[in-house]
Amino acid sequence: MSRIGKMPVNVPSGVDVSIANGQISVKGSGGSLSLAQSPLVNIASKDGKLRFEPANDSREANAMSGTLRQLVNNMVVGVSAGFEKKLSLVGVGYKAQATGSKLNLSVGYSHPVNKEMPEGITVATPTPTEVVIKGADRQRVGQIAAEIRAIRPPEPYKGKGIRYVGERIVIKETKKK
Repeated sequence: MSRIGKMPVNVPSGVDVSIANGQISVKGSGGSLSLAQSPLVNIASKDGKLRFEPANDSREANAMSGTLRQLVNNMVVGVSAGFEKKLSLVGVGYKAQATGSKLNLSVGYSHPVNKEMPEGITVATPTPTEVVIKGADRQRVGQIAAEIRAIRPPEPYKGKGIRYVGERIVIKETKKK
């Protein structure tokens, strides 16, 4: 059995998990998320813990039990605490400004770049060179952060661009005569 699939998911107080009609729904203070249940995995709820067991002895059921367990755990953590990604802008004149659900970026192009945030995702700019993306759905937060980073990825010679906080950019050596 999958090592991750063996571990139960703890459901904190204030979070409601319901399994019905092939859907797993998680509701909490951070919102509500749902996921389609796999027929290869049996889910049991007992004493505020969710356990995931493979429905048969196949390799796919074993792998799916660990995958589904982690997806449900991410949903539980998302609706209770939430997820966030931080980006930093490196470059002369590079700046960001969040207004409502829009992010305005000035990153060296001849025009400002506007990025609309989907529902459930919030964006903030504590400083003009820092962007914080928050939401309950871990996958969507990461996807939006990747899309914003793709607007101006860090270049390898000076390191200018949009990067994740803590990301290490390998700087190339310039050409010598």
